[in-house]
Amino acid sequence: MAYWFHRNPLKATAPTTYELHGVSTNEATRKIFSDLRLNRAKLLELLTDPNHSRETVEKAATDYLSLLIGLCIPMDQNEPENKLRKLIKFKWTNTLLGNVPSEATDTGFEFFNMLFNVALWFTKHAAKVAAKDDPDMEEAKEIHKCLRVAAGIFTFCKDDLRAKLIDPPAEGAQDTDTRVLDAYIQQCTAEAQEITLARAVELKHAVSLIAALAYETAEMYQKGDDALASLDEKDVGKWRKYFQLKNKFYLSCAHSYNGENLLSQDKCGEAIRGLRESVDLYGKAELLCKEYGQSKGAGTTARPQNHLFFRKLGPIVKRTLEKCDRENGLIYHQKVAFDPPQLELKATYGLVSPEEYKAPVLHQLWSTDVYSKFSTLNAPKPQPEKKTKDEAPAPLPSVKEKETPMSDKDPKNNSGCIVS
Repeated sequence: MAYWFHRNPLKATAPTTYELHGVSTNEATRKIFSDLRLNRAKLLELLTDPNHSRETVEKAATDYLSLLIGLCIPMDQNEPENKLRKLIKFKWTNTLLGNVPSEATDTGFEFFNMLFNVALWFTKHAAKVAAKDDPDMEEAKEIHKCLRVAAGIFTFCKDDLRAKLIDPPAEGAQDTDTRVLDAYIQQCTAEAQEITLARAVELKHAVSLIAALAYETAEMYQKGDDALASLDEKDVGKWRKYFQLKNKFYLSCAHSYNGENLLSQDKCGEAIRGLRESVDLYGKAELLCKEYGQSKGAGTTARPQNHLFFRKLGPIVKRTLEKCDRENGLIYHQKVAFDPPQLELKATYGLVSPEEYKAPVLHQLWSTDVYSKFSTLNAPKPQPEKKTKDEAPAPLPSVKEKETPMSDKDPKNNSGCIVS
């Protein structure tokens, strides 16, 4: 099945050994540093492959982050902050800014970026399952679940972790920017709602409900585009095209189903105007697909115009419009309005929201006694890198993500949706 979802690349990071000679003073403290090093490497390796199971990645993330929390949160009531928090420099790239990393001597920065990467894995795993030739109902639930989990993690990064960073987040299209985080939240939520909408279409639910779900989905994509509007176009231009084409497509879908609903109420004139709007919006979506495909920028390029769900909508709208024109000429003789009908639609059910993320509890290897055995008296000081004042950090190599070959087969169902 053709790629339906746009995906930005995983964040790259510099190796971190957690070898702080003189800080770990006994077997228990050395065990924590050793496990941090091993669990970090294991998690980073798992994140490169979207074919792993959700449970495997969740366990690896918990194993690492539950240990890392002990370097972030206050562990001694007599200390204003964790004495281990500022001992290690971490480097992470940003999903929209290429290979030049941001860096900070802050374990909170590491927690933010690693969790951000976990959220990206959930979106890539969902896209991988969605791109199968014929996802079944259980797989549709998996896609829906993963996208809601990702939205919840991005929300946690924005509302909780971001405010706790030692260094103020820099302006621009960095992953710590609230505008970038908002865009990820809206994208994941909208894509999860696409699954709900696809199910409603396939099961032939009431056209009024489908129209409302399509409109709400279009609004989410509009909010994602709006979030990025004030950022540099060279950084976010391609991603914005994706939001825009999905917005136009689902507005076209909403007007199409709303037109059917109006026709069932004998409001043929309004139906015709709404369907004409649908045809116009579908044409704009087709144009945006071409512009998106030609845009340069981060991420894998989706091919929604090749997808059966996209290809079927245009002919369906035109046939429904022709039917309305005929019936209006023969039966209704209603005046066609100048303005399209307003889509002030509210779905009665089926709306998606992010799944709340809860940080893992502190690992059992940690205790106040173990924490007290860490000594910062002889902690190695971070060595300054040899670079001029205005020189950017050295680029990091991109993450080599494992890709699953996709076929161009259409789904074997009536609607062309990605779930049956």
